[in-house]
Amino acid sequence: MRSLFRKLHDRVYTDDSFIARWRRARMFAMLQYVNPPPKARVIDLGGDDYIWGLFDHDFHITLVNLPGTKISTGDPERFTYVQADACSLSDAFEDNAFDLVFSNSVIEHVGDEMQQEKFAAQIQRLAPAYWVQTPSNRWPLEPHIGVFFYWQRSEAARKRLHDKWRKKRPRWAENTVLRMRVLSRERMQTLFPDGRVFVERKFGLEKSYVLYRPYPRM
Repeated sequence: MRSLFRKLHDRVYTDDSFIARWRRARMFAMLQYVNPPPKARVIDLGGDDYIWGLFDHDFHITLVNLPGTKISTGDPERFTYVQADACSLSDAFEDNAFDLVFSNSVIEHVGDEMQQEKFAAQIQRLAPAYWVQTPSNRWPLEPHIGVFFYWQRSEAARKRLHDKWRKKRPRWAENTVLRMRVLSRERMQTLFPDGRVFVERKFGLEKSYVLYRPYPRM
């Protein structure tokens, strides 16, 4: 099952796939709702340069990922690559060092509630505008692990899956599954009290939600 999921993953994450079209639509929604300025200074927490190649823009992107993460070889004039903990960036960047903070499917991976709060605090201090997306637990397919109705299963059923994954793929289970903590829409609104809500829907179902703060205009 996991092997099949990986093969499907490789096929759908191409530039002309429906996944690329969905992500491009999400980025256009970000442009519409956040309305960043031309030549915006963007910090992307936990992302890569792939998503920024889905549409035309003149932004400069600073990509922040954990130490030891493989660094892309994208255009150095458009991208800056930083290895750091996105929950603790006070020594790396001053307040409002950027125009926009962007984060796509990362906050559910940073750790427990305290870590989520630290992550949210960094986002709100680094720029006057932000866009923070996280998958909805109402979407039928859990996007990180490829299991249908994962969050609708009982804790006992999920534990049985965890035990099996620990034996077969211990590193993946530890780093991806066991550290993942899905956030409800209410939890996101608590973390970003001044944020507005954008709900991404596909086939009439809630796929993800975003808390965002528009770029302030004079």
